[in-house]
Amino acid sequence: MVKNFIAIGSFDGVHLGHRHLFGVLKDLAAEHKMKPLLLVFNIPPKVVMDASHGVLTTLEEKKTLLKKSGMTRVEFLDFKKIKALSKERFFEVLLKKYNMGGILCGKDFAFGKDRGGKIDFIKKACLENGVIFESCSFLEAGGEKVSSSLIRKALKGGDIEAVNEMLGSRYEVSGKIVKGRQMGRKIGFPTANIDFDPLKILPRGVYAVKAKLGRKEYNGVCNIGRRPTVEEGGLPTCEVHILDFNRDIYGRELTAEFIAKIRPERKFGTLGELTQQINRDSILAYKLLKHV
Repeated sequence: MVKNFIAIGSFDGVHLGHRHLFGVLKDLAAEHKMKPLLLVFNIPPKVVMDASHGVLTTLEEKKTLLKKSGMTRVEFLDFKKIKALSKERFFEVLLKKYNMGGILCGKDFAFGKDRGGKIDFIKKACLENGVIFESCSFLEAGGEKVSSSLIRKALKGGDIEAVNEMLGSRYEVSGKIVKGRQMGRKIGFPTANIDFDPLKILPRGVYAVKAKLGRKEYNGVCNIGRRPTVEEGGLPTCEVHILDFNRDIYGRELTAEFIAKIRPERKFGTLGELTQQINRDSILAYKLLKHV
């Protein structure tokens, strides 16, 4: 039976650093006459331990991005079920269940209970079991390792251009359109309220976006926040005003791709002031999206 050359990780965001590793994995597998196999945590371990970390990609988004990246052989791991496994037991699972003939690791990789199986252990275990061990150098941007953590930091700071550059694609949010308070409609700017995954990290503020409905794409303005002008202490919402568009789309799936930040969220003194600002936001969004 042909053995597998394995890489393991959360691959949250499926960013350029991950895709670099995928290319190395494919080359190594071909060189050693094995098949490349990704073992992917469905939810990142750090998010399982503390949900406040959030995710860049939901499981469905991750599956789509992995497929687009050309990684067709993927097995998903449930961290909750394996977090108590010792490093020795986890290595044994890789050998027996996943037919491991080789493993590719980043320099800071570790597995097993409390991340006990670090690089020195993995090298030794591979040598003892006739498994090929290879490490992969990191991809860098601006002198820093391209990582999911760095992207999360940029995202929370609203630097969507840096986020998109490190991802190699546009950051996006998807979900069904649900009814809100319809305040936008009352002031002449109807919005589509996206019912998004609560684990999904969304950047606060107002953004120029590409809104996708089915196969059609529209220009839009997306507001993410607590709507302080119209509601005190509300839950975070994601609302998209599609420019030059006025149709009933409740219940449909909408994807908003973030292109540029327009401004931070702020509280206005009156609805009239808010209306004027949304009009200015829409004009700026037109300009930002004109050639995108």
